[in-house]
Amino acid sequence: MTIASDRQITLDEFLKLPETKPASEFINGEITQKPMPQGEHSLLQANLIEVINAKTKDQKIAYAFPELRCTFGGDTIVPDVAVFRWERIPKTASGKISNRFEIHPDWVIEILSPDQQQKKVLTKLLHCSRNGTELGWLMNPEEETVLAVFPGQKIELYEGDDKLPILESIELELTVKEVFGWLSFG
Repeated sequence: MTIASDRQITLDEFLKLPETKPASEFINGEITQKPMPQGEHSLLQANLIEVINAKTKDQKIAYAFPELRCTFGGDTIVPDVAVFRWERIPKTASGKISNRFEIHPDWVIEILSPDQQQKKVLTKLLHCSRNGTELGWLMNPEEETVLAVFPGQKIELYEGDDKLPILESIELELTVKEVFGWLSFG
């Protein structure tokens, strides 16, 4: 949902606005509110975070965050899943995690919701890629496909038994079929 405004606002002005539920993002000068997550979206998001963190957290390789506001490259986004390499996670002087992440994620995962425009989500992933993100996924539960965005704006389509690309240094193997199989409760 795009939020119309009589005038353009700046990123700084946007960041001073109260948070919305679901979150709003500021991309290319446009404010867009994310759709409210539904069952498939929530289940995929929760499982991805659990599986990634099970392989990365204890070894301090990376950490997957849900719905984390990331501000970089003149925009502010809230990916469904933002994965940061451990050494890049922003910290305070006392060593605690920072509340503000003003850097790009290393891996961004977006899950297409019903009635969500694929173009807008892909635009967000391309912004991430242009600003240093190493890997982006656009998951489409309806089609059971994953579009992966690589450096240089290279895009590949994965489906069925295709092995999904994973951020380098994370020892994890997943297929498209396996990930969308998480949706079956039968």
